[in-house]
Amino acid sequence: MEVKQTQALKRSYTISKSTIWAQIKRDRFFYFLLIPFLLWYALFLFKPMYGIQIAFKDYSIFKGIEGSPWVGFKHFTEFLSSEYFIRVFKNTLIISLYSLLFVFPAPIVLALLLNEVKNMFFKKAVQTLTYMPHFISVVIVSGIVTNFLSPTNGLVNQIIEMFGFDKIYFLTIPGYFRTILMSMNVWQDAGFSAIIYLAALAGINTELYEAAVIDGANKWKRMLNVTLPGILPTIMILLILKVGHLLDVGYEAIILLYQPVTYSTADVIGTYVYREGIVNGRYDMATAVGLFNSVVGLILIFFSNWLSKKYTDNGLW
Repeated sequence: MEVKQTQALKRSYTISKSTIWAQIKRDRFFYFLLIPFLLWYALFLFKPMYGIQIAFKDYSIFKGIEGSPWVGFKHFTEFLSSEYFIRVFKNTLIISLYSLLFVFPAPIVLALLLNEVKNMFFKKAVQTLTYMPHFISVVIVSGIVTNFLSPTNGLVNQIIEMFGFDKIYFLTIPGYFRTILMSMNVWQDAGFSAIIYLAALAGINTELYEAAVIDGANKWKRMLNVTLPGILPTIMILLILKVGHLLDVGYEAIILLYQPVTYSTADVIGTYVYREGIVNGRYDMATAVGLFNSVVGLILIFFSNWLSKKYTDNGLW
């Protein structure tokens, strides 16, 4: 009996193996299309991981990676015990939470509103106008924000002056920085991110809406009971990815907008890495802080995926 079972397993394994190779041979041209993608990952994501060891060395650019002595967790300890750790970690978490509360829901709301628009010309015009900022460089967007909020000839301050109030130099006031950053992020990314949700909305079965109308559901109830459950898997997957990048808050825009006077609310892990690595030339410390950031992000994405699978049955894996 056991011999027959073993032979049956071997036959099934052989059949499945031959079937897999037959499918690969059949779809070989599609697999060839993966080669540039895999090369890009190998060259720009996996190959640079060799440099992670800099975080555990007293790195010298003249000695190179191999010649620099090992120091273990010295740089991690120095960062965690430094006076800057609490400030940059707190600011990173606060800005990330603001992003989850205000930036993440914005494209969902925009997609729901556009889904209700019946005039196609108006709908396409709004879509085009909201998509466009995403394709503008963050340098240009930051420049636009800086000019709009300029205390001398900025549009916002001109309006404030028209009403008889004193001009405000917004970018030098720490309390305004996070609001400015979140508003800029919503303006730049909401329209483009809404594309994913509009695609998810297009996949909802129209018969569900017809059944809801027959049951007497108004637009609000149809949205709550049909639309939102229909796009919930998409929302959860994007939320998991967002939580995985919780400590990655887009430091490029922050660097372009902040200044020493606003460090108390604007300085984040990414900007600290930039100053330590590029400005101060401490590549070992910058690598250690960046690795710390990546490890925390990996833990968060596993936790958020587990939480999503537990309560919604949707996840990345």
